[in-house]
Amino acid sequence: MNVRTKVFLSTIVAAILIVSCKSEVKTSEEKKRPNFLFVLVDDQSPFDLKTYDPESILETPNINQLAREGLVFDNAYHMGSWSGAVCTPSRHMIMSGRTLWHLPSRGEQFQNPNEPDSLENQTMAAVFNRAGYKTMRTCKKGNSYPAANTQFTVVKDASKRGGTEETGSAWHGKQVLEYLGERETTKEDDPFLIYFGFSHPHDPRNGTPELLAKYGAVNHTDTLNLPPANAKQPALQDNYLPAHPFFHGHPELRDEERVSGVWKNRDEQTVRNELGREYACSENIDIQLGKVLKKLEAMGELDNTYIIYTSDHGMSIGRHGLMGKQNLYEHTWRVPFIIKGPGIAKGKRVKGNSYLLDVLPTLCDLAGIGIPETVEGSSLKPVIDGETETVREVMYGVYSGGTKPGMRSVKKGDWKLIKYDVMDGTVRETQLFNLAGNPNEYLTEHGRPGEMETNLADNPKYADKLAEMETLLLKQMELHDDPYRLWNQSK
Repeated sequence: MNVRTKVFLSTIVAAILIVSCKSEVKTSEEKKRPNFLFVLVDDQSPFDLKTYDPESILETPNINQLAREGLVFDNAYHMGSWSGAVCTPSRHMIMSGRTLWHLPSRGEQFQNPNEPDSLENQTMAAVFNRAGYKTMRTCKKGNSYPAANTQFTVVKDASKRGGTEETGSAWHGKQVLEYLGERETTKEDDPFLIYFGFSHPHDPRNGTPELLAKYGAVNHTDTLNLPPANAKQPALQDNYLPAHPFFHGHPELRDEERVSGVWKNRDEQTVRNELGREYACSENIDIQLGKVLKKLEAMGELDNTYIIYTSDHGMSIGRHGLMGKQNLYEHTWRVPFIIKGPGIAKGKRVKGNSYLLDVLPTLCDLAGIGIPETVEGSSLKPVIDGETETVREVMYGVYSGGTKPGMRSVKKGDWKLIKYDVMDGTVRETQLFNLAGNPNEYLTEHGRPGEMETNLADNPKYADKLAEMETLLLKQMELHDDPYRLWNQSK
């Protein structure tokens, strides 16, 4: 072989090696697994946010930007609760992907014979740990799923509902920032799953002095006098009432009777002040989220991170004359749900018809991880990818934390039914709403002029629709192993 031929062959081999190396680098980049930042706030109605109510005065620029750059789910719900502490089953559903009546034991009275053994090993952090992810969690303590929470490799939990850097939402943000800083220092390159939970805007809504002043609110502690009126406070919601038209069925319910600054008051001054406190706490959450997003961007990780923003359930604060989370009106049954990340369409809205129990299978699907067999929720990836508008047709809701059976709801299309069977049968009520014509679920007491802007259950024109929804509710109760039946249902 002559010199010229050797040089030619060497050049060809070198070129092949260069192309091969470039191909390997490209393949490596293509296979880089995504990160996840799951943001969960405590007690936030979707209608607090401009994303869901453009008239809201709450300023959350970072959440708004997530919505502009990501996908907004308009029909996201928590399935319900068998406890006054609604966050407890909600967080169990998030962690496990299981439906309400199939969650871990709710006490000796409700031992679940179908509960999988060692379910905690099939919950969010455990699944991602096995897949090679680094997992970190910060959130409130209590009313949660301890066996699942301890599966995270790094846990920084504490209840922080004060108005300072150390006692409020900034503390949770600090834990995430420090964790990301440690990854940066150690040059950690395994993907991460961060559960970024907050203790606010759950009461006591002790906001920072600056944000309280912005929304004209004070941390009211005087049981004998009302908080001062202030023009900066949020206006009463359109579906505000000074009292709910009938008893909700949970005697001595903390959220309706013993929340500091509110107690049993439902007057305009009390409600508007409490809304101001709620907004102050929510804006502070947005500020902390912004710091974390900025850090991810500086690290070069933001574009490869899925960000999910949601709440464990909604909240009333004056709507329908209620203050708490123990009801099935849209402001409380629904949750905000926004997702942004690699390949997700920007600025798009979908119905979704999702539950919080769909979070785990969705995260697994996006990460390319097998979904545990114990999961009963549905992956939202087909909705995210634009293949379908919803993952289910019918939504089923429960509140059974007070007197039994409690409240039940079913929703299909624009139609929604809520039933109340409480106080040993002395309170039995039925509500039928068309949400297209009555999105705020106005009642007779609201005095609205439109034919649809009221409870339609007693209107003979809608008797057939009422019967249809009653049948649908029973089917959903049977499907989900609801242990109760209402007064007019077959046993």
